[in-house]
Amino acid sequence: MDYTKNALDTSDLLAMLKQRGLQVADEQEALRTLSLVSYFRLACYFRPMEIDKQTHEFREGASLGQALALYKFDTALRDLVFCATRQIEVALRSRVNYHFSRNHTPFWFTQVDMATDGHLFVEHLSSVDRELHRSKEEFIKEHFERYDRPSFPPAWKTLETVSFGTLSKLYQNFYDKAEKKAVAEDFGLPQHEFLISWLESLTVLRNLCAHHARIWNRRYALKPQVPKTLSSHKWLKNFAFPPDKIYPQLCCIAYLLNAIDAQNTFTKDVKQLLQKNPLVDAAAMGFPKGWEGEPLWK
Repeated sequence: MDYTKNALDTSDLLAMLKQRGLQVADEQEALRTLSLVSYFRLACYFRPMEIDKQTHEFREGASLGQALALYKFDTALRDLVFCATRQIEVALRSRVNYHFSRNHTPFWFTQVDMATDGHLFVEHLSSVDRELHRSKEEFIKEHFERYDRPSFPPAWKTLETVSFGTLSKLYQNFYDKAEKKAVAEDFGLPQHEFLISWLESLTVLRNLCAHHARIWNRRYALKPQVPKTLSSHKWLKNFAFPPDKIYPQLCCIAYLLNAIDAQNTFTKDVKQLLQKNPLVDAAAMGFPKGWEGEPLWK
């Protein structure tokens, strides 16, 4: 079927929403909002208030204010998650550099015999090269002005320029399981498989945050492995939650941050954000009943 719809101006969009039953307290403010935030960015925050997913008619009492409150909550949650994953990324760089470079060569990431998968090695090294040459860091510029060989700076310089995703892939494809386990243990995890799983899911979550996408009640294809017991730091007792929602990822973030900085306020900040937004359905995010009493969240 051909797509034949034309673009609507802001006033037509507002009229359409009102026709579907959405209450609007201040039309001028509503027009201003729709001019700054696109309709389809807001559409997913309208959906919990719809009684018909085909016609998009709203239930009685649904309002633009409720949708905007949910939108602002999601924005605040993204900010919390993005800040937290940034701290995890910085710590991961440090620990990977320490363990891999100290016990192998400074150029381990350029050596195919140090990778478990040769095809992935080529792909990852290409990403490293691309991200390295996009870097504007002074220490990279100074390195290339002074040194001709090898073609890459040592890992402790190069890895500062790569993305979280590339860093986690290099970690996953490194052949030395003992060194990977040592990195995982630095984060309070007994096996590197857990850290790999967590990094894969958190990379997707971080990218969603970086692109200002919805994270609130999204279903995630990549689900972190959730061990039943973890002894290094406080963990969970109740595992009756959907694995494809954001709650288990928030638990992983909280645990990693506790390993990095015992004084972090992530769990406190998440709880306060939910308390300030009573209209938000925590269950839609995968939070189980009684989650506030979990050792991790106390």
